[in-house]
Amino acid sequence: MLIFPAPSTNAMNFYARRTTHSQIGGTLIEVLVSILILSFGMLALGAMLGFAVQAPKMSAHRSTATNLASAYIERLRANKAEFSKAGSTYLQANTFDFSTTKFVVDPKNACAYPNCTASLMSTADFEEFKVTVRDELPAGGLFVEQDSADTTYTSGNIWILWTEPQTFAAINSSQSDNCPTLPNNIKVTPNCLYMRFKL
Repeated sequence: MLIFPAPSTNAMNFYARRTTHSQIGGTLIEVLVSILILSFGMLALGAMLGFAVQAPKMSAHRSTATNLASAYIERLRANKAEFSKAGSTYLQANTFDFSTTKFVVDPKNACAYPNCTASLMSTADFEEFKVTVRDELPAGGLFVEQDSADTTYTSGNIWILWTEPQTFAAINSSQSDNCPTLPNNIKVTPNCLYMRFKL
């Protein structure tokens, strides 16, 4: 029968120190990897929260544009004879200029009884509505055209244009909206609400 001597205290301390040293830093690496994985998740969550905050405002702007377009079409119906002629004064240049400068109604374009003709009314309607769109939407603009295929000029198209704050989470309006042709000096793609109408 072989009898081995009991390990000395020094040998036991050596093995304990060796085992402890081989595990030092293991927990720290695990913590760093966990933080890395968590940070990727937080970045994705941050982008989603940014869009979640912006989406209700974008929806409110589109709802406002829809109401404005509908209100203007009702003005056109009230003055159908003026819109339904070639060269109608309702057909003005696109008022979207990527500017937030407020519009003001020119007093000379006012239409007051008893001197208010159909032509003066159309000019007043356009001027007042141009101001309203700019007041209610960021950099708001308006564009109306007659349907060239309709020889009676009783149908047309209306666009309400505005800009949204640009973020990485924003919807690309150039892929989602139907916008009219803009002047060459406008280098930004606006958000657009397009509505076709028949008077």
